[in-house]
Amino acid sequence: MIVATTSSLPFLYSFPSPKPYAPKPSLHLPNLPSLKPLPNTFASTHPFPPKLSTLSCHVSRRKPTALATSSSDEEASGDTLRKVLRTALWVAEGVYILWLFLLPYAPGDPVWAISSDTINSVVGLSLNFFFILPFMNFVGIHLIEAPVLHPMSEGLFNFVIGWTFMFAPLLFTDRKRDRFKGSLDVLWGMQMFLTNTFLIPYMAIRLNDADDESVPSKRSQLGYVMTNGASVVGLIGGGVCLLSLLWALFGRADANFGGITERWEFLVSYLGSERLAYAFIWDICLYIIFQAWLIGDNLQNIQESKVALVKYLSYIPVVGLIAYLLCLEPEELVVGNEEPHSENLAASSSLFLHPIRVFAVPLSLRFFL
Repeated sequence: MIVATTSSLPFLYSFPSPKPYAPKPSLHLPNLPSLKPLPNTFASTHPFPPKLSTLSCHVSRRKPTALATSSSDEEASGDTLRKVLRTALWVAEGVYILWLFLLPYAPGDPVWAISSDTINSVVGLSLNFFFILPFMNFVGIHLIEAPVLHPMSEGLFNFVIGWTFMFAPLLFTDRKRDRFKGSLDVLWGMQMFLTNTFLIPYMAIRLNDADDESVPSKRSQLGYVMTNGASVVGLIGGGVCLLSLLWALFGRADANFGGITERWEFLVSYLGSERLAYAFIWDICLYIIFQAWLIGDNLQNIQESKVALVKYLSYIPVVGLIAYLLCLEPEELVVGNEEPHSENLAASSSLFLHPIRVFAVPLSLRFFL
C-alpha cells in the first residue's frame, strides 16, 4: 500500500490573525540527581582566600631646583678659588719684589747695594744676547767684540730670555687679555728686557671679573707681528733655548772652562752668589706654572686635531709653549672683525725676513741696564 503525502507551500506573506500565537511550552528537563560538593582541601588549611602581594615602585620626581642649586654651588666655589689664586699671586708679587730686589738676605747684592762686578756681568750678558755677537765674531765680523763670560752664565741668561720671547704670542692670544687695561706691548717689553716681576700682576689681573661693557681691544702692530709670526717666534725661541743648553755644557771649549763637572760646580756657586742668577731660578719656576696655566685657558686657539697633544705638552717647560705656537689655528691670528693693515703685514714680513732687526732694540736696552 502506497501512501502519498502532500505538503502545502508556505505563504510568503502572513495575514493578520485575530488571535495571538500561543506560547510554546518550555523545554522540560529531567530531574538530575543532586551532586555532592567536592571536598576543598585548601579551605581546610586556609580559611580565607590568599591575598596576592603587589610590587609597588615609589618614584619621586626630582626637585626642579636641584640643578640650579648645584650650578650655583659650583659658581660659588669657582669664585672662591679665583679669589684665593688672585690673592696668592699678589702676595707672590710682593715677596718677589721684597726678597729679590730689596732685602739683603737672598744670595748676591740687593738693588740698592749692587756691586760693580754685577753691573759688568749684566752688561756682558746683554751684549751676548741670543749669542749674536759670539757668532758674528766666529764668522769674522768684529764690529764689536763679544765679552768672554762663563758659558754657564751665558746659557742660563739666554735660556730665560728665549723662553720669555715665546710668551709674546701667548699673551696676545690670551682670551682674558682684555681684563688687563694696560698695554700688552709695554708689559711684554718690560718682562722681556727687565724682569719677570711684571708677568705676575698680569696673571692676577686676568682673574678679575669680566666687564660686560668693555669692547675687545684691537691688537697693536707688535701684536700682529707676534701672532701672525707665532710659528717663527716658536722656532726662534725654541732654537735659542736649545742652543743655550748646548752652549752651557760645551760652549767656549777652547777657553779652559773645564768639562761638565766643573761647569756644574760653577753653576751651583753662581746661583748661590749672584742675585741675577738666583732670580732666574725664580723666573724658571714661575714660567713652568704660568705656561701650563695660560695654555690650558686658551686651548680653543689650537687646531682641533692637536688640542690633546698641546694639552699634555703644556706641562713640559719650553716644549709646551713651542707646541702651542706651532699649532695655533690660522683664524685665531686675527680675532673678531679685526683686519690686519697693510703696514702691519709689511712689518711682520720684514721683521722675520731680516732677523737681525728682532734683536736690535733688545740689544740696546740690555746694554744700558
